[in-house]
Amino acid sequence: MIEGVKLKKLRVMADERGRLMEMLRADDDIYIKFGQAYMTTAYPGVVKGWHYHKIQTDSFIVVKGMMKVVLYDSRKDSPTFEEINEFFLGEHNPTLLQIPNYVFHGFKCISETEAICINLPTETYNYKEPDEFRVAPHSGEIPYKWDRKDG
Repeated sequence: MIEGVKLKKLRVMADERGRLMEMLRADDDIYIKFGQAYMTTAYPGVVKGWHYHKIQTDSFIVVKGMMKVVLYDSRKDSPTFEEINEFFLGEHNPTLLQIPNYVFHGFKCISETEAICINLPTETYNYKEPDEFRVAPHSGEIPYKWDRKDG
């Protein structure tokens, strides 16, 4: 796994009334600090990526549908330089994925309906100077193809 990436398996408590799932607590080992909370979505088959942050650490939780989240380590001084990780997050795998700064990330909705991702980044969004550095998802600059892999 890419250096600095962390996973937290989320516990779902369900009964006849519905369900409850804690996502991130201030007393979790992986908790750093709170910047803001926001939701992003993708329609079936849509890819959003690539980008990384110089300051911010992201914590993704997919709460509806399923997403393939892919990470690429572009940090030349990292022991996992140029490593790629795939994670399948969502209703069938309730997990928090923490993505360190300087690690490229993107996602693809792999469910038949819109997928919803909650992000709990460590920083607030700076509208004047965004901490986002982008690469087009199909440009080839990152050695990854977003196609479905069968078998």
